[in-house]
Amino acid sequence: MKKSLLLLSAVKSFSILTLSVILAACGDNSWWSKNNQPTLDADQIKQLLPPRINERSAWAKDIFDITEQLDIPQTKENICSIVAVADQESNFVADPQVAGLGEKAVKEVEDRLDEKFKDKLGDAIGGTLAGYFQEVLKNQPSPDNNYLSQMRRVKTERQLDELYREIFSYMSKHYHVSALTGAAKLVGQDFAEKLNPVTTLGSMQVHIGYAKEHKRQSGNIAALRSDLYSRYGGLYYGIHRLMMYPADYNKAIYRFADYNSGMYSSRNAAFQSMLNALTNTKLDLDGDLLLYTKDGSIRSTISQSERELTSVFASNNMLVTPRQIRTDLKKEKKKDFEDTATYRAVTKLYQEKMAKEPMYAIMPEVVISGPKLSRDYNTNWFATRVNGRYQSCMQRAKRIKI
Repeated sequence: MKKSLLLLSAVKSFSILTLSVILAACGDNSWWSKNNQPTLDADQIKQLLPPRINERSAWAKDIFDITEQLDIPQTKENICSIVAVADQESNFVADPQVAGLGEKAVKEVEDRLDEKFKDKLGDAIGGTLAGYFQEVLKNQPSPDNNYLSQMRRVKTERQLDELYREIFSYMSKHYHVSALTGAAKLVGQDFAEKLNPVTTLGSMQVHIGYAKEHKRQSGNIAALRSDLYSRYGGLYYGIHRLMMYPADYNKAIYRFADYNSGMYSSRNAAFQSMLNALTNTKLDLDGDLLLYTKDGSIRSTISQSERELTSVFASNNMLVTPRQIRTDLKKEKKKDFEDTATYRAVTKLYQEKMAKEPMYAIMPEVVISGPKLSRDYNTNWFATRVNGRYQSCMQRAKRIKI
């Protein structure tokens, strides 16, 4: 299955106190006994960063301070996981440049504007506002230096983000404010934010929806976006997204896969694989057990996984009703899913019929696309690349005897 970067939705975080005893589960089983492992100080973290990184002391101090704040033990496994993801996403650059960003942004804005209004407001209004937006892009603030040409020249996410907000600020002040206000009421409270093509930000490329749900300080959406472009803010939300949920993975690569395709995607893909073994229908192993809208809301339409669960339970005389299945699947983005009747029934059936131990995690089969990508990539590619950086970090720790 293909997922857009725009589709990856945030989930609720768990209690920091609860997580303090289980965060180490993103590596091999020895990570569970982290209380017996040494933790690193900021200077030792600096030694684990790739030598090519600028301001290594500052990055290391921020990583140390953030993990202290979030009560994440600074074991070499945890630190190397953080280092690997940040290095993969931006090479430790707070506001990374993106090749061809301007042209990609122009296309994405046009596509999303047209799609939003046609979906929410109807073709007639959609065409009017789409043309209206194009007029602003082509003629303001001046024909010789219009917003469209400025957008094509941007090099970094922050430049694009700030320009985009400037464009909509101009629109709200000079063009048919009443029409914009009416549209905003229909598509959401923040018209510009709904259509902003920059949705993953900063050194660890965190989705703005996740950051909004886990804000570390007060302020409006503009302040939050600016925070994500800072060294500390980008790391904070990335570390939170990577580490602040429990999972019983026996390899770090599955947590890296989750970072790319969504929390618990690796566990849920394994669940789908077990379900595949119990049915004649082959499910996509994408880690999504329900269907979702583009903003991450659950759709009422029954998914293929949901349909096959109903069939499998009925054919095996298991008393798990469709209503119970739906209730259980709504927990698919949480650890609690493993305690549901649906999860337990599938693992039990798999063990009995396949004569194998239930699998906990496999690599999700997901293609990721987005306006900042030069081409589509799959989760396996991302997770494998991050895992290579993780292994290099662990080798550095071994060489310097950490």
